[in-house]
Amino acid sequence: MSTPQLVVHRDKELMAQAAAARLITKIVDAQASRGSASVVLTGGRNGNGLLAALAAAPARDAIDWGRLDLWWGDERFLPEGDPERNHTQAREALLDAVPLDPKRVHPMPASDGPYGTDVEAAAEAYAAELARAAGPENHSAAPTFDVLMLGVGPDTHVASLFPEMPAVRETERTVVGVHGAPKPPPTRVSLTLPAIRSAREVWLLAAGEDKAQAVAIALSGAGEIQAPAAGAHGRSRTLWLLDRTAAAQLPRSLYPPASP
Repeated sequence: MSTPQLVVHRDKELMAQAAAARLITKIVDAQASRGSASVVLTGGRNGNGLLAALAAAPARDAIDWGRLDLWWGDERFLPEGDPERNHTQAREALLDAVPLDPKRVHPMPASDGPYGTDVEAAAEAYAAELARAAGPENHSAAPTFDVLMLGVGPDTHVASLFPEMPAVRETERTVVGVHGAPKPPPTRVSLTLPAIRSAREVWLLAAGEDKAQAVAIALSGAGEIQAPAAGAHGRSRTLWLLDRTAAAQLPRSLYPPASP
């Protein structure tokens, strides 16, 4: 388990731009050392803000987009193309503007896809896709993602793992169907904490004063059942990327006063 590291930026726009630059560097380095890279995307305002900043970054062309695998941490179980789906929003923010290999883009199933409205079957199918992508060196039922990004909700949820709900208690499966989520839509597909922890690096994104209490709770030693963000960590690095308002309730001793 890696010790969380914090970077606090002046505002959400700077946070998005700096995170995008950091992601470009990480992808390029992974492609240089291993030939390809794998990233797990997150939705929400901070995840989409990062993708939009990446789309606008001149350095984005340093990435070999054809050698990048993209996965998702969770998805709203809605029809393909629904504007509320994370995949749809990611396409609009970045994916349609870069030359990705379609075979290496792995959206979670939609509710009008081959599994119909059976969210459990959709989750099992995505778990099988992860397992096929995991090599024997991964020692896991999921690939060792280079970077897995998560937005942090005001209630400390990450992906679609909400406090006290069954999905956050899962210890074996990599993907689960979520029923009765406390924010709409109620039916979702989500990676579990075991899948999240397979990543080399986990980045948690939070900006805005509505995230300040959640950030403080998650970094105060809370349990992962009550505060799922507290249970999200990478094999080699766990990075919290915050703006000043999201960090407002943290002790200043936790991060350098001169953070950009």
